[in-house]
Amino acid sequence: MRAPHWPDVAIAATRRIVMLSNKQNFGLLLGLLGVCLFAATLPATRIALFDTNPWFLTSIRAVIAGLAGVTMLIVTRRRLPPRDAIPLLIVCASMVVLGFPLAVAIAMVTVPSSHGGVIMGILPLATAAAAAVIQHERPSPGFWIAAVIGSALVMTFALYRSGGHTLSPGDAFLLVAVVCGGIGYTLSGRLSGIMPGWEVISWVVTFSLPVALVATALTWPDNIGAITTRGWTAILYVGLVAQYSAFFLWNAAMAMGGIARVGQISLLQPFFVVLIAATFAGEELDWQTLFFAAAVVVTVAIGTRMRVAAPTRRRRSGLHKP
Repeated sequence: MRAPHWPDVAIAATRRIVMLSNKQNFGLLLGLLGVCLFAATLPATRIALFDTNPWFLTSIRAVIAGLAGVTMLIVTRRRLPPRDAIPLLIVCASMVVLGFPLAVAIAMVTVPSSHGGVIMGILPLATAAAAAVIQHERPSPGFWIAAVIGSALVMTFALYRSGGHTLSPGDAFLLVAVVCGGIGYTLSGRLSGIMPGWEVISWVVTFSLPVALVATALTWPDNIGAITTRGWTAILYVGLVAQYSAFFLWNAAMAMGGIARVGQISLLQPFFVVLIAATFAGEELDWQTLFFAAAVVVTVAIGTRMRVAAPTRRRRSGLHKP
C-alpha cells in the first residue's frame, strides 16, 4: 500500500478541522470552494483575450497545467494509473483541457463574462445527465425538477439578451462548453473513486501535454512581447488554477458528495462570475443579470437537498459493472 501524499493529507486534515462528520456535507463544502475558483475562469479568459487569441490561450494554459501536473506526479512518485483507466483519462482530457477551454475562449470574444457566467449555470443539468448515463447515478424527480428550473432560467436569460429570437454565436459556443464540462466533470468524478482527485487531474493534464506543446508552437503569436503583465497574470490563472489546482477540490468533492449533487453547486457560479467580472474585468452590472443570477442560486438550495441514489457498487477498479 502506498503511503498517502501531502494533497491527501491536506484534505483529510481540513476535514478534521471543520469537524464535518458527514462525508456528503464535506464534499459540498469542497465543491463550493472549487466553484469559487472556477468562477474567475471566464473573467480571466476575457482579460487574457485582450492580448492574445483563443487558440494560443487554450494551448498555453494546457502547457502550464501539464507542466504542473508532471511535476506533481514526479515529486509524489505516483505509479501509472490502471490500464483500464487510461482511455477514460484521455477522453476526460479532450473534454476539460481541449473542448471546454477552447469553446469558452471563443465565446468570450463576443460576449461579456458576466453573460457567459449565467449561461454556464446550465452546467449542473449537463453534469447530472452525464452522471445518470455514465455513472448510473439516479437523481430523484425533485432533483430533476430543480435542475430543469435552474436551466430554464439560464436559457430564458440567454434568449432575453439575444432579443428573444435565436442564440448568439457566443451562446452556442458556451453550450458546447457546457456539454464538454458535463462529460468531463462526470469522468473526473468517476475516476476520483479509484484514485485521489488531484492525481486524476494531474494525469489528465499530463496526457494532454504533448499535444499542447505542439499546439502552442503552432499558435505562438508573432507579437508575444505585446502581452501585458495583466494578460500573463490571467493566463497563469486559467492554467494553474482553473485548469489544474481547482480540480483538486472539485474532484474530491464529487467523490465524496456524488457527481450529480455536487454538480448542482456550480449553479452558484453565475453569481460569483458576475461579482468577479464587475470587480476585476470592469464590466457593468445590470438588474437583469443580477435577477437571473439570484434566481438560479435559489435553485441550488432546493436541488442539493433532493435525494440522489448512489450508483451500484463496482468492482475494485471502479470502472466496471459487477
